[in-house]
Order: sequence, then C-alpha cells, then structure tokens
Amino acid sequence: MSTLRYAIKDSIMTATRDITRERIAATEAVIRPHVRRTPLLHADLSDFGLPSAPLRFKLEMLQHSGSFKARGAFANLLLRQVPEAGVVAASGGNHGAAVA
Repeated sequence: MSTLRYAIKDSIMTATRDITRERIAATEAVIRPHVRRTPLLHADLSDFGLPSAPLRFKLEMLQHSGSFKARGAFANLLLRQVPEAGVVAASGGNHGAAVA
C-alpha cells in the first residue's frame, strides 16, 4: 500500500465516526481505482405526473456488482487491515458480489 494510502487510511480510521466532506473525499480517492464512475440521469418530477422539481438518478446498477454496494465493500476492505486468512461476506446478494 502506498504511503499516501496509509496516510489517508490512518486519518480516516482515527477520525471520529462523523461523516464529513473531507472523509468522503479521502475515501473516494482510495476506492476510485476499483469502482466505476456511473452516470447521473437528470429528470423532472413532472415526467412522473407530479409538480415540477429537479430529479437525479445515480445509475449505480452499472457498477461491477450491480449496485452501490461495491463502494462500501471496497472502502471497508481498503481502509482496514485485512486478515491474512481473508474475509467472508455473509451475503449471497449485492454485498456478497461486491466483496467477491
């Protein structure tokens, strides 16, 4: 693991559990090489017969695992010390596919 990743890893893991823009940005930098950049679809609620307001769809189903779960799985695995024996996911669904 590079020195930069260790620095990011240490700052994320020693920080409080509060979600901040800085922690999100640091985590994104670590997982970026492992996840797809998925498109954002712009729509309007009026397209669905509702009063007009902007609506955005993030198409995470285009990730390798078919859901947003890849982001959490990679963050979890890359920001922690993984045991030499490996990891187990108690899921046969999207999370299990992401961990695999």
